[in-house]
Amino acid sequence: MGQQISVECGESGPHTYEDTWGGQLPPIPDAVLEEVFFNIEGQDVVCVCRLVCQQWKEIVDSTSYWKGRCRREGLKPYNHNKTAKGWCQFYILSKRRQNLLKNPKADEDFSGWKIISNEGDKWIIEPESSFPDERVQKYFVTSYGSCIKSQLIDLSEEGYGPYLMDEIQPDIVISDWYSPRYDCGSRYEICVELLNHKQKIINRFRPNRVVFPQWNEMQWQQMTHVFRNYGPGVRFIKFTHGGRDTQYWAGWYGIRVTNSSVEIAPPGEMEPPGP
Repeated sequence: MGQQISVECGESGPHTYEDTWGGQLPPIPDAVLEEVFFNIEGQDVVCVCRLVCQQWKEIVDSTSYWKGRCRREGLKPYNHNKTAKGWCQFYILSKRRQNLLKNPKADEDFSGWKIISNEGDKWIIEPESSFPDERVQKYFVTSYGSCIKSQLIDLSEEGYGPYLMDEIQPDIVISDWYSPRYDCGSRYEICVELLNHKQKIINRFRPNRVVFPQWNEMQWQQMTHVFRNYGPGVRFIKFTHGGRDTQYWAGWYGIRVTNSSVEIAPPGEMEPPGP
């Protein structure tokens, strides 16, 4: 340890690293560095590699690097007309995208949910075999009184800090699945609120209640919404949904809900769907 490494160079005798390169690393071709960076986590490329030297910074700040990385990993944006910064944001947000709601498919009883109202014969969980996605095996079902439950998402705890939410303002994508029973009328409702650090409302999605008559087709339907350009200050997301039956039958004949989701997505990458 501490010995100087020498390289044999023909008859001229041993040469030290300092003799050959003047004490500096030999230049590494950009293509080689790009290939190395492709194998490092995107967040580390931005937060660590980019700070090493000017050459590395220029590679990380280039459009070609992030486009190449997206292409390799099968990430296809809706809008290809992006700056280097836009491609970087698209990549990192796409890789981090996940459902921020806990226990959305009733796999863990009511874990993660706060019961707001639990009337009639109260919320229960039942098995499901006809959902469009076979991975969904259960649903929450309401009774003849109001049954409402909610979750509060702390964006900072999920890794979405003030700079991201205030300056980039990624899309906030909401989805919820609901279905009536065919033999009983029912009512479905949903409310999603974007809240500031004091949990005051900045923006809200609250469509009209959906009412199903008795003897309906009993199909699963999806409620969707995209929050976009909502302004700075969003720190929490409150997701609330539920309903009841409309004929006051004892038991569990009310609306059924499952597979709910709240996701943070790259800005401008989704067409805002209608309910």
